[in-house]
Amino acid sequence: MPNRFIVEADGGSRGNPGPAGYGAVVLDAVTGEALAEAAEYIGTATNNVAEYKGLIAGLEAAHALDPDAEVQVRMDSKLVVEQMSGRWKIKHPDMKPLAARAQRAFPAGRVSYQWIPREKNKHADRLANEAMDAGKAGRQWEPSLSSADRGTTGVAAALEIPAAEPLAEPKAAPVGWAAPADLGAPTTFVLLRHGETALTPEKRFSGSGGTDPELSPAGRRQAEAAAAALAARGTIQAIVTSPMRRCRETAETIGGRLGLDVRVEEGLREADFGSWEGLTFAEARERFPEDLNAWLASTKAAPTGGGESFATVARRVSLSRDKLIARYAGRTVLLVTHVTPIKTLVRLALGAPPESLFRMELSAASLSAVAYYADGNASLRLLNETSHLR
Repeated sequence: MPNRFIVEADGGSRGNPGPAGYGAVVLDAVTGEALAEAAEYIGTATNNVAEYKGLIAGLEAAHALDPDAEVQVRMDSKLVVEQMSGRWKIKHPDMKPLAARAQRAFPAGRVSYQWIPREKNKHADRLANEAMDAGKAGRQWEPSLSSADRGTTGVAAALEIPAAEPLAEPKAAPVGWAAPADLGAPTTFVLLRHGETALTPEKRFSGSGGTDPELSPAGRRQAEAAAAALAARGTIQAIVTSPMRRCRETAETIGGRLGLDVRVEEGLREADFGSWEGLTFAEARERFPEDLNAWLASTKAAPTGGGESFATVARRVSLSRDKLIARYAGRTVLLVTHVTPIKTLVRLALGAPPESLFRMELSAASLSAVAYYADGNASLRLLNETSHLR
């Protein structure tokens, strides 16, 4: 019998739009025990954006605990409940990509939605307010602030990962030393950035909150070149991809060449760049100079309009990394994903500071590789290899 979870989620904005945050808790449906918590200050956003963000975080936390569970979502947002249940149409352009993300976060057939009055959603409401209070104080919410004295378990504790960012960083292997032989074969992730889209040459923000573009003709040629190179190496044993169209198209091209099925992993999607989606860097700077400067100064700052901070992406990617390492232990797996997830995996493997994200170059259809050993050590094997494209 599958596990049954209850996800309670909420979001709020002090100004609508104004300083906003969300909160979510995953409960055991039988015992009522709090299994995981999530909360985050998301910058300036509306109540509805914050509520959807809370829903997404709650579903992702439930998926990390057990992707085969049955989930009942309880929220005091009539809008979100009715839209996600399919009874109300989603008309607002800001809500459509968020609803799509929520649908991808957990298989729709195993999720049901129930409206509850606000007084019965106090746990999630408290988390959302704690997140907004933390943002007002210039910091991000941490699970220990909410759960340490209440007997509940935060997301990090429930998943056996540290609460503070960066999460679950593998220990850096001593330079120049090979891993001990008795650790067995490492789990190796070959990291492939998807091929070009029409937005790539123009260097426009293209995350998970935008139009989900397809590969351009150049991108399809790049995918074929990557497939030929990987076929020649002959080491790939499984393929996992981001759900974004450009990655799925790249992965399917390679899977067809290698004779391998393609598995989708939601946590490998690109960051949500909020209101910056589709803009060039110069356009974003012209329209949102203060927000962009804050984003460049801190990985905890989110893009305008409820996008994801790099710290949020790091937590998501870390959970997917650990899940995939467990699933494919000792195997070589191709992960087809995006700039931010690849840079995040590289940064965490090296134990590098968050600002190192801004100091890496990743070309379209480039290859990188990280090996993970049984003792927790990680080794960067390759970064931004593009010889197959020349």
